Amino acid sequence: MILILLGAPGAGKGTQAERIKAHFDMQHLSTGDLLRAAVKEGSELGKLAKDYMDGGKLVPDDVILGIINDYMKANEGAGILFDGFPRTVAQAEGLDGFLKDAEVKVVSLEIEDEVVINRLSSRRSCRACGRVYNPALGIKPAGDACECGGEIYQRDDDRSETIANRLNIFHTQTEPIIEFYGARKVLYKVNGNGAPDEIFKRVKETLV
Repeated sequence: MILILLGAPGAGKGTQAERIKAHFDMQHLSTGDLLRAAVKEGSELGKLAKDYMDGGKLVPDDVILGIINDYMKANEGAGILFDGFPRTVAQAEGLDGFLKDAEVKVVSLEIEDEVVINRLSSRRSCRACGRVYNPALGIKPAGDACECGGEIYQRDDDRSETIANRLNIFHTQTEPIIEFYGARKVLYKVNGNGAPDEIFKRVKETLV
């Protein structure tokens, strides 16, 4: 099965991806990791990607899709979880081109903007170990510092003005992808509100 996980920033994609990967024994495909691996290996596509990355430019869709296609050919028959890709309809169309014979399911974690803002603006991180706390989800440090003793702070990405911009990008770029997969009858909308375990239960019921 090929699973594509979509949702707004703060919808819990990362948390659910970890649960899905473990429960369904799937490979978690990260386009960033794939790009770095291709560059390290020095493949033709990797060299091309490196030229763009070294120039501070976005890697074109055809290069990213080529690297993904190579990966999937090398892992034929494996269950693969896409998290954070595709990001545009053009990428979705390209991916669709070499997934024709695969069982594809797309899960969209549905959540209101107000909940996203509350979740992300409540999130705090540890400067030392990177651990993430979120009182809005009941994940709190025992005291004023992280368990490792590091300082707890709010990342710039989690400030309200940044969140608003990220949501605007999501609505502009990602919502058309949801419509794209909806038209292909492979889209499953899952309520993204509630505790992570509750959400995962809904995801499991959708995928079995």
